[in-house]
Amino acid sequence: MKGRFSYFNATSIALGFAFLYIPILLLVIYSFNESKLVTVWGGWSTKWYVNLLSNEGLLSAAWVTLRVAFLSATFATILGTMAAIVLVRMGRFRGRTMFSGMIFAPLVMPEVITGLSLLLLFVAIGFDRGFWTITIAHVTFSMCYAAVVVQARLFDFDKSVEEAAMDLGAGPVSTFFQVTLPIIAPSVISAWLLSFTLSLDDLVIASFTTGPGATTLPMKIYSQVRLGVTPEINAISTILIGIVTAGVLVASYLTRRQATREDRERRAAVA
Repeated sequence: MKGRFSYFNATSIALGFAFLYIPILLLVIYSFNESKLVTVWGGWSTKWYVNLLSNEGLLSAAWVTLRVAFLSATFATILGTMAAIVLVRMGRFRGRTMFSGMIFAPLVMPEVITGLSLLLLFVAIGFDRGFWTITIAHVTFSMCYAAVVVQARLFDFDKSVEEAAMDLGAGPVSTFFQVTLPIIAPSVISAWLLSFTLSLDDLVIASFTTGPGATTLPMKIYSQVRLGVTPEINAISTILIGIVTAGVLVASYLTRRQATREDRERRAAVA
């Protein structure tokens, strides 16, 4: 049977990838532009990356963004993994529908509504807005994505491995950390990287929950772009693209290595 390759399919794929990646490629290229005008090519140069070292505003915003992303991704992954275990392993229990609805609501909730509701919550309880309010907000909306990723892996998990560990004397906690967690580690890492990326990218929710001294990089870039794009913005954006790309490659490598290991174990068990 011949494959379904056709010129129409090839053209559609090429146009789709071009639409997605040509703007990113242009941004990366113009980050090495010698000219101050981003629309005029003046030759190759790395001076805008050097100038970033003296731009305290962008560096401070980048440091805040990285700290928020790291903390929110860590907490979101922990809570999302716990939620996924409850949904997959606990079976039917009273309030399951409400629990799952509350976990997955941020997936379909507009960011403006999420940001506004969190703002009203922080104001109502008298919580000063700043670094920690942004972190809590990012945990709130990224936890559901982590739960989805880990839940998908738990559905295909072989429970007999856990049962064998318990038969050998391991308790539930040690079984989880010594057996379950290493097996689902690629999905947990993927959930962390996804949450980290979502936090890096967020602008709307952070705008509602930020406070003095807690300006994130997307907010800083947006405020400067309104006055005009500068080569330094292209440079910092290129660095962010590199960080996200590296994370995706690491997650793909770990997932592929875990799949290869499981395939070898299955073949060894059959043999």
